[in-house]
Amino acid sequence: MPHAIACSSEAETFLAAHPDLVSVDLLLPDQHGVLRGKRIPAQELLKVYQQGIYLPGSVFALDINGNTVESTGIGFDTGDCDQPCRAVPNTLTIVPWQQKPMAQCLITMEQEPGQPYFANPRHVLDQICDRYQAKGLTPMVAVELEFYVTDIMRLESGQLQPPIAPYTGLREADTQVYAVDNLDDYSALLDDIMLAAQAQDIPASTAVAEYAPGQFEINLKHVANPLLACDQAILLKRIIKSVSRKHGYSATFMAKPYADQAGSGMHIHMSLLDALGVNVFACDAQQQPNVMLGQALGGLQSTMAETMALMCPKVNSFRRFAPDFFVAMAPTWGVDNRTVALRIPNGDAAATRIEHRVAGADANPYLAMSALLAGALLGIDNNLAPGPKTTGNAAQKADPSLPLNWVDAYALLKQSDFAARSFGADFLHVYIEVQQQEYTAFNNHVSSLEIDWYQRTL
Repeated sequence: MPHAIACSSEAETFLAAHPDLVSVDLLLPDQHGVLRGKRIPAQELLKVYQQGIYLPGSVFALDINGNTVESTGIGFDTGDCDQPCRAVPNTLTIVPWQQKPMAQCLITMEQEPGQPYFANPRHVLDQICDRYQAKGLTPMVAVELEFYVTDIMRLESGQLQPPIAPYTGLREADTQVYAVDNLDDYSALLDDIMLAAQAQDIPASTAVAEYAPGQFEINLKHVANPLLACDQAILLKRIIKSVSRKHGYSATFMAKPYADQAGSGMHIHMSLLDALGVNVFACDAQQQPNVMLGQALGGLQSTMAETMALMCPKVNSFRRFAPDFFVAMAPTWGVDNRTVALRIPNGDAAATRIEHRVAGADANPYLAMSALLAGALLGIDNNLAPGPKTTGNAAQKADPSLPLNWVDAYALLKQSDFAARSFGADFLHVYIEVQQQEYTAFNNHVSSLEIDWYQRTL
């Protein structure tokens, strides 16, 4: 199903409401979830809505540092040709943290108007949603994002350091999970984040102090539209990073910025609605998952290893997997158990859902969501059964069986027939080549630790 095209009346109404608008950022999420695009004068916005705008397809061949990965085949091999991009409806909003009147709008790239561009992660997710629609099902999803607020100044070693709390004047050092006082210490920052989210119609709620100094979690409300949920997650990350800079901090969604502290995850909640809006997972999961919930769990368990490279894309992603940090290392499931990979939270039967706890905060939301929905759908289509429910500490009851390093994760993704069918072989080629070049460049770097260990001893 081709993406809906934002109608020009949306731009006309917005420009009329903001006559002093100076410029608009057109934002296109790439393979990493990094926002690329253009900043245009406000007077060009209506033309973008009416005619679209062109950007090179190689935007999706960029590594994390913005260099084109030629082995993808969409750089020099295509003459670095342009592709049409269209505004995503209802994403045109004001940017409240800028000093001058500015706005932003998400755009999406197409092969030709109305036709998906194979390398665009947003289209990958859209096509998986179409498969649910064909079955008369609608995923109801919500994204939770963990992140660190850090000092702008690094240590002499180059490592990050926690921020100095504005009220106490002391550098953060302790873990105070769910501590309300920590929220008070950063209330000005968190309040501005929430105000910016409200101004952009991003349904953020529930700021929580997490498991490490300067670590927080902000949740997004459930929506019956996975594309919208991921749009909101991408834009919330921009809000958090931009507003943090305004307050004199840096914010990072690295999966593991500190070796000795908890990592940051992206937890995704999912249930399924039938044509009448009824949750088909609804049941007393403490007793027994119903058939469709069990099938979804079975599918997610059977595909989790093959899709780890989409949920944990970077070398740093795998540093998050360690005992006693509430990060599962096997495709376990359980009820109200934060040590498992697939948690069924407590609550009313009508709100029964799966909380997928494997993806890192560094994952591209569209791809992490695609992995979750495709895995659940495989279980439903093939009547897969879940493994036994895990109770207690999953780390002590299930041997690590997920690929917990970059090489193994990408080898499984590359070999996966399921992934090729679900996400497209051409898309996977581009995605894997982009990440492979980054991994190669990473390993070509000689770290200071290697010098410390080996220079004199060997």
